[in-house]
Amino acid sequence: MDWTMDAMLGQLYEQAERNRSRTNGAFAAMEERRNILLHKLKQALGEFPARNYPLHARVMDRTDYGEFILERVAYSTMESVQVPVWVLIPKGKEGPIPAVLACHGHGNGMRDAVGLDEEGREMDDSGIHNRFAVQLVRQGMIVIVPEIMGFGVRRLEKDRKANGNRNSCAALSSQLLMYGRTLAGMRVYEATRALDYLQSRTDVDAGKIGVFGFSGGGLIGAYASALDERVKATALCGWVNTFNGSILSMPHCIDNYLPGILLEAEQPELAGLIAPRALYVESGEHDPIFPVTHTKDAVAALQKIYDEWEASDRFGWDIHSGKHEISGRISISWLYRRLTEQQTDRI
Repeated sequence: MDWTMDAMLGQLYEQAERNRSRTNGAFAAMEERRNILLHKLKQALGEFPARNYPLHARVMDRTDYGEFILERVAYSTMESVQVPVWVLIPKGKEGPIPAVLACHGHGNGMRDAVGLDEEGREMDDSGIHNRFAVQLVRQGMIVIVPEIMGFGVRRLEKDRKANGNRNSCAALSSQLLMYGRTLAGMRVYEATRALDYLQSRTDVDAGKIGVFGFSGGGLIGAYASALDERVKATALCGWVNTFNGSILSMPHCIDNYLPGILLEAEQPELAGLIAPRALYVESGEHDPIFPVTHTKDAVAALQKIYDEWEASDRFGWDIHSGKHEISGRISISWLYRRLTEQQTDRI
């Protein structure tokens, strides 16, 4: 006798896959399917706070790092919630200029994206984030890096005091579920507030805003870009895969899991909600948690979606030789090119 629960989970996935195939076949129009799936994604993300809470943004200080100016900013996303934000501003550029929301992955928060230690000094080891925010600002874009909820100084107090607790993902996820919310949803909501802030800046070209997300930040970047058409181009690194090949096949942070989402779509179709706007996918050949075989499956599915939208020229991908890390060898300059093209409504 087999007493394990593996067969049950496999059967659930197969049944959901069959049901999705039948449902998708019933839709003649891509727009109809897209609108329904956007609604289902919003439902799975849970209730969002109202977006009308004043940001009350203020610049705390400015530091010259040679290649760029770093502003330390604070704003509010909702009542009782303050967010520390780093804004990287390229030198020698007259505004308004393109801007990018940089969504970091698991680790030390926004410091990882910039490669600075707690004293504001450049770290010797750029880590898996590879100072991607600095790579972006070097292209000539304003880069905003909010500390994502549950990381860095935005952990729960008990986790900040506990040795080894690098994030508060589990505690926040479990408690938010009790209120009909998800941690992924709250992070996506805060990404939309970051876009609100970017639009409020006079040095930002509000019609040329992009998103660059890595790992868990890829989830945020994908769903925020799908739901908010102010985002004109998106680069997703170390995240695009299939649910079955990644988060269902090995341990992942609980912030990846959305109630009922597999009843509606696999991960590539959710990322495909960004279409026909521009999307670039980057992944490592040896990524152990988002296996490249399934990334290639996802890329093929996304290519088909963009072909159906007659937007194949707005989709690109790169498999680099690394592991679970940002390369940026193509994705960084790709994002800049897409945002600086003449016809931004076509990107």
